[in-house]
Amino acid sequence: MTTDYLVIGSGVAGLTFSVKIAEKFPDRTVVIVTKANEDESNTKYAQGGVAIVSNKEEDSFKKHIKDTLIAGDGLCDEDVVEMVVKEGPDRLEELLLWGANFDLNDTGKFDLGKEGGHSEYRIVHHKDITGYEIERALLTKAHQLPNISILPHHFAIDLVTNHHFKYADSEELSCYGAYVFNQKSGRIFTIKANSTLLASGGIGCVYGHTTNPVIATGDGIAMAYRAKARIEDMEFVQFHPTALYEAKGESSFLISEAVRGFGAYLRNKKGYRFMPDYDERAELASRDIVSQSIDSELKKSGESHVYLDCTHLDMDSFINHFPNIYKKCLEHHIDIKTDWIPVVPASHYLCGGIKVNNNGATTINNLFACGECSRTGLHGANRLASNSLLEALVYAHNIYKLHSKKEPESIKVNIPDWNDEGTIIPEEHILIKHNLKQLQALMRDYVGIVRSNKRLKRAIKHLDLIYEEVEDLYRESKITTSLCELRNMINVAHLIIRQSLDRTENKGGYFNIDNTKK
Repeated sequence: MTTDYLVIGSGVAGLTFSVKIAEKFPDRTVVIVTKANEDESNTKYAQGGVAIVSNKEEDSFKKHIKDTLIAGDGLCDEDVVEMVVKEGPDRLEELLLWGANFDLNDTGKFDLGKEGGHSEYRIVHHKDITGYEIERALLTKAHQLPNISILPHHFAIDLVTNHHFKYADSEELSCYGAYVFNQKSGRIFTIKANSTLLASGGIGCVYGHTTNPVIATGDGIAMAYRAKARIEDMEFVQFHPTALYEAKGESSFLISEAVRGFGAYLRNKKGYRFMPDYDERAELASRDIVSQSIDSELKKSGESHVYLDCTHLDMDSFINHFPNIYKKCLEHHIDIKTDWIPVVPASHYLCGGIKVNNNGATTINNLFACGECSRTGLHGANRLASNSLLEALVYAHNIYKLHSKKEPESIKVNIPDWNDEGTIIPEEHILIKHNLKQLQALMRDYVGIVRSNKRLKRAIKHLDLIYEEVEDLYRESKITTSLCELRNMINVAHLIIRQSLDRTENKGGYFNIDNTKK
């Protein structure tokens, strides 16, 4: 297959770029590859909303910028922060034009929420399913454009670069598209593209216990890493402080940051409200501080979880704001009118990723990245709540602007077919499942919220054994999605551990007991 623009991922980042470029150039083609249903992405599960300055009487760009810089703990790119914050209102206006709906108050203005780390009410939201609403609007718009083709249940295996050609020693790396696996037919084919955008989401499943959907296996980052793109800040994995505690489950339901913004308290098993002991902002401290505080409480008590107390809140208003959270708790026999919600931190968001410039360009020609898989410099050491959807919207627009001014050069090389000669269909899927569980346990136990050099070095040794076994399996087996995902997660785990060892100072979401806290 040949296309002008190949987009890997169908969340807000990939869809926003696709819609804009397809509208601008109706004679050019856009192919979106997504490994599950077209609406399955991290975007779909984003509850809180989009952080945008819309009430300029009380809020300001300056305040939003300051809040972002404080959360990022000195590692944000200040120019990037200013650019993203100031573009927010224009990007929101586009979402409204495309049909996205956001909650309004009695005066007809946005019903703004407030979340941890924010000094003002500025979160534009749709109930507690904001991401789902944005995804719906973008997909509706994409289906109206005949030059966009969406390929669901197609898995991008690897990017095609110089390494696949005779001139692999060429100094300048370029991307020519990707090898793609049709999960229903089992066929592997090439998509040759003049420009490729990785919008493949996050890495939560590397830890197992995560607020992310099962598709969040770091595929784009792993592909970019194998293609020799620059990857940065992988040590900054953000753990959401309040995921619903489920004794048996791995993928955890997110109890939105906005619930604490609404006035909920964190309590330990004895009922003690502990957050004021750790930070003057109490429950509204930034996520890194709240997660580390909960981790400290759990280590002191030996308990498996703490509690979120909503019983003192206006219940009618709470249920109106958070209908899905209320319903989910009831499904778990938790009536928030009288019961505390058991919560525990879970892997939630990666602040690092594929290094890009302000135009979303990676260190490989014709390859761009956007959304959670990218490292823009906005988040620094810790993402401010609800800045992620904003970042995806702004960078998708910047990538579009670059492409609208300059048509990508037509790729004229012949891409070699995927070669799986001599491989067999793997019969023992237990090997994949066993290694996956080992990997996830290793990451939780050795590379979690609080780390140490000793645990990180042990993690590398264990990971090397898993890597060797899985690479042997990959070489001798025909492609399966689960095998490719495991291989990608191993690459991502390697990056997180190595870059954790390289960091000698605790910042934001990264805390190593062997570093002196400054």
